[in-house]
Amino acid sequence: MELINLEIKNRIDELVEIINHANYEYYILDNPTLSNQEWDSYLKELESLEVEYPEYIRADSPTQKVGSDIVEKFNKIKHDVPMISIQDVFSYEEIQEFDDKIQKEGYKPTYYCELKIDGVSGSFIYENGLLKLAKTRGDGLFGDEFTHNAKTIKSLPIKLKENVNLEVRGEVFIAKKTLEKLNEERRNLNQPEFKNCRNTASGSIKQLDSKIAAKRNLDTWIYHLPNARELGFKTQQETMEYMKSLGFKVNPANINCNSIEEVIAFCEKHNKIRNELLYDIDGVVVKVNNLDMQNDLGLTAKYPKWCVAYKFPAEEVLTKLEDIIFTVGRTGKITPNAVLSPTLVAGSMVARATLHNHEYIQEKNLKIGDIVAIRKAGDVIPEVAYVKMDRRMGIETEFEMIKECPICGSTLGRKNEQVDLYCLNDVCPARKIESLIHFSSRKAMNIEGLGERIVEDFFNMEFIKTIVDIFKLNEHESELITLEGFGRKSIDNLFASIENSKKNSLEKLLFALGVAGIGEVTSRLLAKKFHTMDRLLEVTEEELLEIKDIGPILAKNIVAYFQDVDNKELINTLKEFGVNMNYLGKAEQFYEGISNKKFVITGSFGDLKRDDIKDIFKNYGANISESVSKNTDVVIAGEKAGSKLEKAQSLKIEIWDEEKLLDVLEELKTKG
Repeated sequence: MELINLEIKNRIDELVEIINHANYEYYILDNPTLSNQEWDSYLKELESLEVEYPEYIRADSPTQKVGSDIVEKFNKIKHDVPMISIQDVFSYEEIQEFDDKIQKEGYKPTYYCELKIDGVSGSFIYENGLLKLAKTRGDGLFGDEFTHNAKTIKSLPIKLKENVNLEVRGEVFIAKKTLEKLNEERRNLNQPEFKNCRNTASGSIKQLDSKIAAKRNLDTWIYHLPNARELGFKTQQETMEYMKSLGFKVNPANINCNSIEEVIAFCEKHNKIRNELLYDIDGVVVKVNNLDMQNDLGLTAKYPKWCVAYKFPAEEVLTKLEDIIFTVGRTGKITPNAVLSPTLVAGSMVARATLHNHEYIQEKNLKIGDIVAIRKAGDVIPEVAYVKMDRRMGIETEFEMIKECPICGSTLGRKNEQVDLYCLNDVCPARKIESLIHFSSRKAMNIEGLGERIVEDFFNMEFIKTIVDIFKLNEHESELITLEGFGRKSIDNLFASIENSKKNSLEKLLFALGVAGIGEVTSRLLAKKFHTMDRLLEVTEEELLEIKDIGPILAKNIVAYFQDVDNKELINTLKEFGVNMNYLGKAEQFYEGISNKKFVITGSFGDLKRDDIKDIFKNYGANISESVSKNTDVVIAGEKAGSKLEKAQSLKIEIWDEEKLLDVLEELKTKG
């Protein structure tokens, strides 16, 4: 057997053992150690490997059965219609793919969307309108009877409003407030608290004594009638209305959507408000509404083709800290970075996260090999939240901060008594590359065609070693044309973008130069205040300290930068190449609807870029914010504006649509 195949087989074996053990802990011991997110991640990896290497599928693989082993203390009862699993999807793209497949079959469906309750699936059988039998899903073929506990659920009718024979399926759960009350009682009795609503519901229906279950205040939502077509119903929505008429509890949030775009909007909405609900949800089940269409679409070997379960991005997920590596920024700052076992966080795969500095690592008590919780700060930047101390095995490796630059080997040091360590070597290759990437970036000189990979390649090929070399790149035209991916058009576009960058206003150049502590806001402040680069070359600390938001350390950094001989030479050389050194903004102009007002710009505006709109408004004295608050004056909302628009509406903030924006921009253009 080839080595690579052996590694694949070993990984499949490992995943099978991990998931089966987790299932045993969850279903048999009722004491899970893996989070839902970890279980989903392992299962998704296993399914992917088994598709590619079917020869290594094991008979005991969790993909070969729906759920779990059965608790022996309950009677096992066969399901007349198997309770099969629904395929999980984890992104809006996968929801769209689900719709695409159905459309390709020639159907034009509407979709019934149901909140995916985080509880325990159950089957309830009625004879002549009376509850006769309740059983768990179990392994999908056989479930555990819990009729004695089901009868204690207040929301589940013992007798229906019609004397009918039928089976219904739904979710048994515990409300959040119920869990809080139960845990308060347990604290008073010095008993361990329940971990979460789902585990508490699962443990409650497994109680032999129905009196215990009755005290837990279990609840239900009903979501399925297996023989609905045989009973003459045409749609899932119609079926649920019938269930409601019989006395079952049906979630009023569930709706029928006329398009997949409406489905995605429903998912987005409930992902945002899920913490406000009275019960836990972990996603949305999307079903083809038409029952005949469901029947025609049929099943795969494991899943119905007519529905999927969209799982919400985990707000906080667990993964392994595989290693800590170090990067060198454009200022020489050394940043430790977490190397993580790749995991899905808030809709995107995360394998790295910044750890800021060595003190941050010490505060978090991180060790290599730890299981850590990951979340996205502001829903954007992945961060390590904390260590799962109860998962520590004693074999983890202590973190040690490096003393030398990982690129050039220079001894690290501090600047101005800061916590961060720096590579003090001005000619360190890593610092050079990062500074060149920053100089070319959109928010700096905005040179299209000089992205990270291209800059790194050109640096290694010695086309670009310094900022000045960017403006001499045309000297390498004959060499560029021979490179893969560089045709005549792309080279001409790159040269044109470099030439256009020379026309940028002063604040763009200031930000691009990478002066320590100068970001976009400070660059604009300096440009507005002093207007020319020549004036900045003569600026004093006293003058800088007169500007709001510039303190003593930043003032010292700025003066030191502009008095440095090498930096003066760089600026003079850029002048010779025709790079603009003057402020071109129009902030001195006043516009009543913009000046001194706070704006939030959200959504898309066709060919207009948000950053360009921000620049125009800043030139007229507007304050631009990324978040909506009661202090926001105007929200400019384009297509797919999302939650910021909703918040603006709830706060009754003035809203401009794209038409209003274009009118204002045209008026500004007229003003000159």
